[in-house]
Amino acid sequence: MALTHLEHCKDNDLIIYDRGYPSYDLIYEHIKRGLDYLMRVKTSFSGLTIDFEKSKKKSLIVEIYPGKNTKTANKKYTKNCPIKVRLVRVELASGQVEILMTSLLDSKAYPTSQFKQLYFKRWGVETFYDELKNKLKIEHFSGYSNQSIQQDFQAALFVSNVQTLIVSEIEDELKDNNLGKKYDYKINTNVSYGLLKNRVVTLFLEEQYKGVDMVEELKDLFKSHLVPIRPNRKFERNPGKYRTRIKPKVTKNQKDAV
Repeated sequence: MALTHLEHCKDNDLIIYDRGYPSYDLIYEHIKRGLDYLMRVKTSFSGLTIDFEKSKKKSLIVEIYPGKNTKTANKKYTKNCPIKVRLVRVELASGQVEILMTSLLDSKAYPTSQFKQLYFKRWGVETFYDELKNKLKIEHFSGYSNQSIQQDFQAALFVSNVQTLIVSEIEDELKDNNLGKKYDYKINTNVSYGLLKNRVVTLFLEEQYKGVDMVEELKDLFKSHLVPIRPNRKFERNPGKYRTRIKPKVTKNQKDAV
């Protein structure tokens, strides 16, 4: 899927990845397309990353090769084709060390100090996954058929898009209202989905002028449920939090009450 997404990227784009993505093959595909990348890698990714973490260096350019078990028969590279990458060390306030791998080799043009903030730009994507899975319950399908699953999936995305559009229209107003306050405020995402849930069908089917009235009503409701943005808040990460979570199951004799 990542390779499919690359077809939509343009020259000079910088793609930021979480630590599940790094591989020689994916990096090679970026080079082939003229795309830059920034990937978080596990310390155990290779001997190079292990040595780099132990060295305490902030930045280092190294050469990586395909793994010894990589099959290259149908590839345009061999096991002896090196790729230059830059390893960057990022130290978190908790003392934890993260290692980033990037194609941005020029340390003068791209100082090491910038990478912590740069990598953080993917956080919005990570939190959006949380919205889809835990607020919109996108994995809770109402049936087994291909049609049922696609309908549920597209309906969830539709609700998400409507919520995003409404919030984006009132963000400038919120910025003005935040002036002089101790904290900036934002829309309570969870509540906004709840307010939208029971109105979205009507909004979609109403005549245009009534639909506009409902959008204005939703804006007022959204603005009445704000939460403060507290900077520099930190929460202890619990990697095992979701490991025991059971995927939602739909029994074939289930009948929805509504």
